[in-house]
Amino acid sequence: MDEDFSVVVLASDLGIDARPFLTRTDEVDEQENWHDCPQYLGDEDFSDLDLLQFFTVQGLDKSGNRIFRIVGKYFPARVVSAERLKKYIFQKICNECPEGPFCLVYMHSTVQKDDNSPGITILRWIYEDLPSVIKDRLQVVYFIHPGLRSRLVIATLGRLLLSGGLYWKIKYVSRLQYLWDEIKKGEVEIPDFVKNHDNVLEHRPLTDYGIEPDPFQLTEAQSSSFSLNRYENRWVS
Repeated sequence: MDEDFSVVVLASDLGIDARPFLTRTDEVDEQENWHDCPQYLGDEDFSDLDLLQFFTVQGLDKSGNRIFRIVGKYFPARVVSAERLKKYIFQKICNECPEGPFCLVYMHSTVQKDDNSPGITILRWIYEDLPSVIKDRLQVVYFIHPGLRSRLVIATLGRLLLSGGLYWKIKYVSRLQYLWDEIKKGEVEIPDFVKNHDNVLEHRPLTDYGIEPDPFQLTEAQSSSFSLNRYENRWVS
């Protein structure tokens, strides 16, 4: 009965996957330490994931960090396992940016939780499994077009789930114009749908806070109808 144990309580209404927290450390130690075996990783074919272009190396930010672009909408969360995603990310970093500082540019634009998001605990699990040298090389995460829900989850659970300094490396970028303060234009490719989404947000700033203004101007239509009815009543009288 002297064995140590810990209890982690998670909010079920946020859709948190608790599996990474329930793995015993002794079982993890017995498993193959895959991130120390680049030869093993090199044997796996990731050409199908490369075609999706959801995780690609780009240019440099203004601080000289190599850019890895992540397009959330391109990631098929329903069909790619967490283990395969972990191996793919590690292989990409080791093969395409084996040394030096790097940053992540994550585009959250029009991401659907069920279709495109692996979950915050899966991302934490992947990050924790990376060698410390790679964690130290990661300088900043530019989070483009964060939604209200993602802001709330990170603000409330971020310090618990995003350990190892990752929480403090996240930098929200609500508009592309603010991204250019950190990265020169042309250093990172922006998909057209991200640009279009940025234009929508520019004209509907309240959308950032989960408030959708009247896109079809129905309020104005009701106001005009009311004015017309009032005018007709006065004419009849």
